[in-house]
Amino acid sequence: MTLGPLRIANCSGFFGDRLSAAYDMVHGEAIDVLTGDWLAELTMGVLVKQRKRNADKGFAGTFVSQLDQVLETCLDQGIKVVSNAGGLNPHGCAAQIADIARRIDRPVKIAVVDGDDATHAFEEARRSGWLAEHLDTGEPFSTAGQDPDVVSAYLGGWAIKEALDAGADVVVTGRVTDAAIILGPAAWHFNWSRTDWDALAGAVVAGHIIECGAQATGGNFSFFTEVAGMERTGFPIAEISEDGSSVITKQPGTGGAVTVETVTAQLLYEIDGPRYANPDVIARLDTVRLAHIGEDRVQVSGVKGEPAPTRVKVGALVSGGWRNEITFVLTGSDIEAKAELAQSALWAALPEGKDSFQNVTVRLLRADQPDPRTMSEAVALLTITVNDPSREKATAFPRAAIETGLASYPGLYFTAPPSPASEISVFWPTLMPAAIFPQRFTLGERHVVVPPPPSVDSTASPMADPASEPRPQPPTGPTVRQPLGSLFGSRSGDKAGNATLGIWARTDAAHDWLRSWWTPEAIRQLIPEAEQCSLRVWELPHLRACGVTVVGLLGRGVAANLDLDSQGKGLGEYVRAKAIDIPVALTNETRNLADPFRSTDRISR
Repeated sequence: MTLGPLRIANCSGFFGDRLSAAYDMVHGEAIDVLTGDWLAELTMGVLVKQRKRNADKGFAGTFVSQLDQVLETCLDQGIKVVSNAGGLNPHGCAAQIADIARRIDRPVKIAVVDGDDATHAFEEARRSGWLAEHLDTGEPFSTAGQDPDVVSAYLGGWAIKEALDAGADVVVTGRVTDAAIILGPAAWHFNWSRTDWDALAGAVVAGHIIECGAQATGGNFSFFTEVAGMERTGFPIAEISEDGSSVITKQPGTGGAVTVETVTAQLLYEIDGPRYANPDVIARLDTVRLAHIGEDRVQVSGVKGEPAPTRVKVGALVSGGWRNEITFVLTGSDIEAKAELAQSALWAALPEGKDSFQNVTVRLLRADQPDPRTMSEAVALLTITVNDPSREKATAFPRAAIETGLASYPGLYFTAPPSPASEISVFWPTLMPAAIFPQRFTLGERHVVVPPPPSVDSTASPMADPASEPRPQPPTGPTVRQPLGSLFGSRSGDKAGNATLGIWARTDAAHDWLRSWWTPEAIRQLIPEAEQCSLRVWELPHLRACGVTVVGLLGRGVAANLDLDSQGKGLGEYVRAKAIDIPVALTNETRNLADPFRSTDRISR
């Protein structure tokens, strides 16, 4: 018997997402599963700090707050709940959910999935001579200079599947991949086997699309002015079918839109090329096909899968010292001279000047204009950020700046009073054998070990790499200089210390033109900041997209990055703002474009 689609609604894309999202999802059109993604590399660092302060913490309390609003309704409607909000302490998270169940006087079967704590295995392997080389730089872990606070293995969704098989109403996990919380329920509902590679890959792709919440429904979308209801976008739903294909949609009447382009944008988010590796399967993103099949309905099909990798990503979190910053406001004329004096006076107030700290970042943001009409047109901001192993030195830093307040440039004031230093974490990614990380689930008195996927050698892919295909010849004829964003959308983000950037074209001709020049040399011209970085260039032809991973652009990772855009979120829009010589024929085509992928009644005029 063929089973109908499974409707999985995602109510969280990060630790801090909209608290009402779970309630909105559960009280809209019927859903089968409510999921939420709370974990990111930055979040894991936050949870480490939590646990240092209180051993009972280390999980996302906002998930418990959301579940408090909807648990009874989920039980009444038979909605399963799956979340990775357990973080470093899934059993502690489950205990708080049990408290909710007692308060509402309802029996709830709560399963806990763990096995992801790799701290002991990491240290044992290092004692045996393993170097724990950094995934991107190849450096040995010894260069980090200290032991990790915690090490987590990125595990898959199969223990979630088996916990649901065992009757769980709520499944709380530790560190699993973002897509695993969608793959697990789909594998449970359709009773897939562990070698149903194409179906599993389809679920991973659906999971990747909805895992970041409203980013699939118009959030952070390059062409946001074309989307109505952006002030309160809805959250996404994946209707997954038995063959692994899916339809991406959202609750009716909510803001934003689900179009081929909003789904494309999310598919390009934080990926590193066509082979999207998850612990249960490798999904080939270069096989994904999208089709607009109705208002706010996009079909995802054609996804091919390869056997699961034999190694899993492991992330070690190491203290990166202490961070603090101060921002001077500079007003009127002589901005550069004022900025220079502010820094000279600050460094003179410190025993070793600028060398007092391990790392210093200085940035001057200019909003000042000649002959300003208002005060806001007369100011610039000078922000100085420091990082140092000494908490005391980092905490005292702003005080040195404050002491210059009446003895420096005219008009000096600060945006905020001094604040204590904050500890930062360095994320160290590496790979370890999947076979040493069996998952476990606990449901009541039942404790079940779930082995890793079957080990199948998949070093060679039967599919060609689209980047190896001949590049189209660039069109001839007149050009016009205008922003790249007039033809292309973008989505960027972070992967440890790397920045990821995907760019998609709105027409086939624009895609051919993009492919004709998308090379490392051209990318470095667009992004001079990447001049010293190695680049991994990739393409997804069915999505009319090209992309690049800029290795090391974000330094030691987002938590330790002192730059303004520490997570690479603005990189895509920065590139779209770059002026480039574009064939006039393409600009004419775009001007006359009637995009069949967007619902015209949702376009803002």
